Amino acid sequence: MAVEEQQPRVNVSGEEIHLSGPFLLSTERPDLEPAARAIQSGSGSVVIKDMGIGEWDSTLMTIVMRFHEEAVRAGRELNLRNLPQGVQRLRDLALAIPPRKGAERKEKRKGMLESIGLHAQTNWKETIGFISFLGEVAQSLGRLVRGKARFRAHDVWLQIESCGPQALGIVSLISVLVGAILAFVGAVQLGMFNAEVYVANLVGLGMVMEMGALMTGIILAGRTGAAFAAQLGTMQVNEEIDALQTLGIPPMDYLVMPRMIALAVMTPLLVIYANTLGILGGATVGILMLDIPAQVFFIKTFEMMTGWLCLQGLIKGCTFGILVAIAGCMRGMNCGRSASAVGQAATSAVVSSLIMIVVADTIWTLVFMI
Repeated sequence: MAVEEQQPRVNVSGEEIHLSGPFLLSTERPDLEPAARAIQSGSGSVVIKDMGIGEWDSTLMTIVMRFHEEAVRAGRELNLRNLPQGVQRLRDLALAIPPRKGAERKEKRKGMLESIGLHAQTNWKETIGFISFLGEVAQSLGRLVRGKARFRAHDVWLQIESCGPQALGIVSLISVLVGAILAFVGAVQLGMFNAEVYVANLVGLGMVMEMGALMTGIILAGRTGAAFAAQLGTMQVNEEIDALQTLGIPPMDYLVMPRMIALAVMTPLLVIYANTLGILGGATVGILMLDIPAQVFFIKTFEMMTGWLCLQGLIKGCTFGILVAIAGCMRGMNCGRSASAVGQAATSAVVSSLIMIVVADTIWTLVFMI
């Protein structure tokens, strides 16, 4: 016959609290509320008796200290003379040094005006930091133009490889799907007028003018911008950037400029690649599902694609690449000195990049329309 595992018990009998059974972390914790209510409602001394306590560990001490706190609140004395000597010594040791006044952390709820002020102060500091970073980038760019920037050409090629060829997979997938989505959306509306053939115009204009550059910028923000922030943030934590400054090497030249050059060069090329695959994705839908002849589809597509429209997408793409590089490098260079700060820098880099991309896209669209 299997022996039932004994469980700890806490029973109340008048002004006494009886403890029995094993009090271990592996056993189920007994219900302490009846005993706590008895301590609060009574008067005089509270006696805790050993009625067969088995093995015990810190679980028993936790229960005893809970009863002690209840007794202090009720203004009663706690009698532990019937408990094991080890429990009494641990209790006396825990109460030997009174808690230091003011040691407890008290959360003070901020008022609405204080919260608004703190947010405004934080935003102002970030604005000043952003302007200061742009000034350092301009100085580094000036040294680059004069041929005095200190960085290795090998680092530029490494960053070009990371930003360009290694990003082709995700850019290919997103571009093809975006082109197919544009074709589906256009077919729904144009089908009402029996004008499905103009899906080719829609896909071509949509990819070349807007979606190719925008989706490439978003991909680079989530992939490359976060990577830049994490890399430079880790170097900040490991004090490698401080070491460069000690050696007299400007971190803006050695770390930031190669990344900015790589993104400024590769983003327009990725935009051209994204435009091409987006048009092919739309052509797949148009030819296979809308029964548009392939020759007609591509003729309609290239009829609407002038050199100026293609240049608009490339200008946007180059701008997005530079903004992603600025956001990622700025967050990485201003990273804190902890592991959590690196994660926060990467997250902030992505958010900042997306905001700047959307704002820049809106500005360029208005400029081109005017």
